[in-house]
Amino acid sequence: MPAGVCGCCGPLRPRYKRLVDNIFPEDPKDGLVKSDMEKLTFYAVSAPEKLDRIGAYLAERLSRDVVRHRYGYVVIAMEALDQLLMACHSQSIKPFVESFLHMVAKLLESREPDLQVLGTNSFVKFANIEEDTPSYHRRYDFFVSQFSAMCHSTHEDPETRSRIRVAGIKGLQGVVRKTVNDELQAIIWEPQHMDKLIPSMLFNMQDNEDSERAGEENPASLAESCFRELLGRAAYGNMNNAVHPVLVHLDNHRLWDPNDFAVSCFRIIMYSIQAQHSHHVIQQVLSHLDTHSKNTPRVRAGIVQVLLETVAIAAKGSIGPTVLEVFNTLLKHLRMSVDFELGDGSRRNSASSLSSTRTKESEERIVQNAIIQTIGFFGGNLPDYQRAEVMMFIMGKVPVYGTPCHTLDTVKIGHQGTKRIQAMLLSSLIMVTSGFKCKTMCAGLPVAFLEPLCSISLMEDSELRQLVLEILHNIIDRHDNRAKLRGIRIIPNVAALKIKREKISKQDVVFMKKHGQQLYRHIYLGCKEEDNVQKNFELLFTALALITIELANEEVMIDLMRLSIALQDMVLANEENMPMFIRCGIMALVAAYLNFLSQMIANPPFCQHVSKVIEMRNLDAPYLLPEHVFREKCVLPDSLDRDDVGLYFQTADLAEALSLPGYNVERLSIPYIPQVTDRLPRRKSFVDTISLQVDILSNSLPDQSELAEEITFETLKKAIDTTGLEEQERERRRQVMEKFQKAPFEEIAAHCESKASMLHDRLAQIFELTIRPPPSPSGTVTVTSGHAQYQSVPVYEMKFPDLCVY
Repeated sequence: MPAGVCGCCGPLRPRYKRLVDNIFPEDPKDGLVKSDMEKLTFYAVSAPEKLDRIGAYLAERLSRDVVRHRYGYVVIAMEALDQLLMACHSQSIKPFVESFLHMVAKLLESREPDLQVLGTNSFVKFANIEEDTPSYHRRYDFFVSQFSAMCHSTHEDPETRSRIRVAGIKGLQGVVRKTVNDELQAIIWEPQHMDKLIPSMLFNMQDNEDSERAGEENPASLAESCFRELLGRAAYGNMNNAVHPVLVHLDNHRLWDPNDFAVSCFRIIMYSIQAQHSHHVIQQVLSHLDTHSKNTPRVRAGIVQVLLETVAIAAKGSIGPTVLEVFNTLLKHLRMSVDFELGDGSRRNSASSLSSTRTKESEERIVQNAIIQTIGFFGGNLPDYQRAEVMMFIMGKVPVYGTPCHTLDTVKIGHQGTKRIQAMLLSSLIMVTSGFKCKTMCAGLPVAFLEPLCSISLMEDSELRQLVLEILHNIIDRHDNRAKLRGIRIIPNVAALKIKREKISKQDVVFMKKHGQQLYRHIYLGCKEEDNVQKNFELLFTALALITIELANEEVMIDLMRLSIALQDMVLANEENMPMFIRCGIMALVAAYLNFLSQMIANPPFCQHVSKVIEMRNLDAPYLLPEHVFREKCVLPDSLDRDDVGLYFQTADLAEALSLPGYNVERLSIPYIPQVTDRLPRRKSFVDTISLQVDILSNSLPDQSELAEEITFETLKKAIDTTGLEEQERERRRQVMEKFQKAPFEEIAAHCESKASMLHDRLAQIFELTIRPPPSPSGTVTVTSGHAQYQSVPVYEMKFPDLCVY
C-alpha cells in the first residue's frame, strides 16, 4: 500500500467548527454569510449541548483575529454571537454566556475605540435579555471598572472621546439593568462598586461639552438618565451607599462653591428615589454638614442651600423621623457660625486683619441667612400639628435672660452673640409661623410658648420686640387681615377694608381669660420703651387691631379700652421721664386704635367722641396723631398740656357712649394696672417681682380670727358675691408694688428678712413634729441636761402600720 499522511482534513472536523467557519467570508468586507448563519443557528437550537463548544471556538477565533488586527472578522464574530445569544434561551446558555463575556472583555481591553464601542454594544444587547434562572457565580466587577474608565476617557479627538464616554455610560447602564433586579447580584450596591458607578455618571453630567448633541449621543443627558434609573431602583438599605459617593465627588471637585451643580444633583436624587426614602438623603446631608463644620463659610453655606432644596422636596411627601433632627443640626451650626464670626474679636483691632475679618463676617452672614431660610422653609411646609412642635422646639433654643438654656451656651459668645442668636431664631420663627392657621388660640399660643415669647418681648432691644410682634401677628391673624392693617394711621372708613371676621369661639374666650393679661402687659410695657421707632408703633397698632378682630368679645373690648386709657394716663403722668417722641408716639397709637375700635363696635356716640378728639388734635396738637408725629421733620412740643381736656380721650365719655347691654361700663372706671403673670421676669423688675411674690404669699395666709368667724347667711352671701373682691385684690397688689418700688432698700431688706425668719421658725416646728426616729425595742438615745439616756419601748406597745401586721 502506498504510504500516506493523514492530516486534519475538512470532512473530519467537528460539524460545529465547520458551521462556524462557513459564516466567515473570504473577504471580511462582504460581511456575515447569512445562509450559513441560519444553519449555525438551527444547529445551536437543535443541539443546545453544543452551545458551549460553539462559544469557545468563536472566542478562540475572535482572540486570534484581535491579535492579528483583522478587525473585519472581529465584527463578524460579534455579530454571530449576538444572533446566537438572541436565538437561544435554554439552560445550556450559561456556559455560552461565559464565552460571550470573555470575548466582550477582550474587546474592552483593546485600545481601539471601535472595538471598545463594539464590545459595549454587544454587552448592552446581552443586558436586555431576561434569563430564566439566576446566575450563581457570574460577576461583573471587571465590566464596572472598565466601563467607568471609559466614562473618564481623555482621547485627543473630541468626537472619539464622546463616543467612548457614551459607550461607557451605556455599559454601566447595562450592568445596572442586569444586576439591580437580581437578588444574587446585590453586591453591585456595595461601596467599592458605587464609588465607581456614581462618580463616572456625575463626571459626565458635570462636563457637558457636547451640549449641542441630542439624545443618547450626548454624554451628559445619557449619564443623567442612567443616574435617575439607578436611584429609582435603589432599595431601602442601599440609599446610603448610593448618596455617599455623590457627596464625596462634590468634595473632591470642590463643587460646593458655587453649588449650582450640587443643587442640581440633589434635585435629581430627590425626584428619582422613592418618597419614603427621602429622610435617608436628608440624614446624609446633615452628617456631611457636621463633617464640614470647620470648613470655609462658603462651603458650609453651599451645603446648607443643598439641604434647603432637599428639604423643600421632602416636605411635600414623607419626611420620616428627621424633622427635629434637621432643626437641631441647623441650630447647632447656627450657633457655631456665630462663634466663628465673633471668635476673632481679639484680632479685630489690628489693621492687617481688619479687611479679612470683615470678609469673614459677611461670609458667615451668608451661612446664617441660609440656615434661617432653610429652617423657615422647612417649617413652613410642615402640616400644622408638626409645625406647632417645631415652634416649641425652636422657642426652647432661644436664650432668655434669667432662665437656664441647656441647648445654646451663651456664656462664651457674650451679649452681642446672644442677641444675634435671639434675632436669628426669632426670624426663623417668623418664617415657620407664616401661614400658620390654628383652630384655637390655645393650640397656637400654648403656655410653654407664650411665656418665653412675652419675656423676650420685654428685652431692651427694639429689633427683638419687633420680631416678637411679627410672630404674634402670624399666629393671631387667622383670616389674613394683617396686610389691610399695615401701617399706623387714622383709618377714615374701616368698613372699606372688608375685614374678615368670625364669631369668637368659647375656647378663645377661655384663652383670653387665662392669658389676656399677658398680652395686655406685653403691649403696655412695650409701648414705653425709649428705643421704640416708628415700626414698633406700627406693629403694636396691628397687634391691638388683630386682637380686636380675632379674640375680642365685649369683656375683652372693655379691657382694651382700659389699656388705651392707661397708656394715655401714663404719658400724661410721665413718671419715668420718657422722651417726647415716645410720649407723642403712644398718644398717636391710642388715637389710631380707638378710632379703629369705635368703628368695629359701630357705636355712634363712641365714634363721635373719638372723632371729636381727633379733630381737636388736628387743629391744636397734630403731633399727637400718627400722620404727623412719624414724619421726619415733625416739630415736637417741650411738654404736654394736661389741662387741655379736649385733646384727650375721657373715661366718662367712653362709659356714657357704651351704656349698652353687654358692656360692663363700671369696669372702665377701674384703672388698668399691668399684672405680673409671666414666669420669666424682666431684667429690670427681677427684685420687684420676687418681693411682690413674697408679700402676696405672706398676706394670703389666713388669720386665726378669720378662721373662727361665725358662718351666717350674710357671710355666705358675701362669699358668693365676688364682684368687688377682684378690684380690691388688684388695688392691694398695686399698693404692694408701689411699696416695693418706692421704699428704701434697707426697709425692703428688713421686711424680707423678717418674713424669712418667720418661715424658718415655722419649718423648724414642722420638722420637730414630723422628723423623729421610730421607736425601737433596743432603745433610743435622748439628751437631757447634757446627759445621754436610753429609753426602750416594749414591742407590744409599738404601733405598726396595717400592712406590716400579719
